[in-house]
Order: sequence, then C-alpha cells, then structure tokens
Amino acid sequence: LVLDGFKELDRGSWCGKTKAEISAELMERFDACDESVTPEGGESYPYLKQRVLDARDKVLEATDAGRASAVVSHLQVTRSMLSEALGIPTNEMAGLGIATASVTCIDYDGVSGQQTVHFQSFKPDVGLEKAKDGAN
Repeated sequence: LVLDGFKELDRGSWCGKTKAEISAELMERFDACDESVTPEGGESYPYLKQRVLDARDKVLEATDAGRASAVVSHLQVTRSMLSEALGIPTNEMAGLGIATASVTCIDYDGVSGQQTVHFQSFKPDVGLEKAKDGAN
C-alpha cells in the first residue's frame, strides 16, 4: 500500500540545488518554519507534518489493535512522525538527527492516544558502508 501522505518533502524550485545555492539564511528560516521562504511549488514543514500525520492516522485506523504496521519513508517524513511523538515543535524538528537507512519505532495506543518512542534512528550493523554524505 502506498500513501501519498508519506511522500518526502516537496522542495519545489529548490530541487537539485545545493544548500549554498539556496543560501544559509533561507535554509535557516525555512527550518524555523518561516513560511514566507517556502520554495515556489514546494511545501513548508507545517504543511508536510500535517500531511504526514493525516496519512499516519489512516494507517492507524486500518491497523487492528495489537497489530503492527510499518512505514518506509524518507528523512522529513520520519522527522514529522517522530517530532510529534516526542512533543518537539515543528519549528525544531529539522534538528532531529536521523541516520540514513535507520529504523525508528513508535508505538501508538489507540485508547489513550499515548505515543511511545521505543527507539529512534537505530542502525543495525549489517555490513553497510558508511554513507559518502556523512549522514550516518
């Protein structure tokens, strides 16, 4: 099952550009959720987070009590769900470190609404090479 709500952040006109080409100041403002610097054709972190949480809720509604579901996603989608579970404001979620090809486990209690993070950014030692971009 593929849900569009779990697509990675759409960076619009910034796609394919380096941070230097965008500018450190714009990136800092974007990460702080200044929606006035959202790239043309792209989306802001608040928009992304709401989209991701709506998709998460659909998955939770379709998951029977006591059962598990898995979401395979990219960085910003993981940050959106993890920041919500940890109570981290959207304007601080860009600072959450998530390793490339890692696993994060969040348990949702359908009765109480409690969200429990069992582990985040867990990277099993399976012989993968270190990322060239230093993300892990």
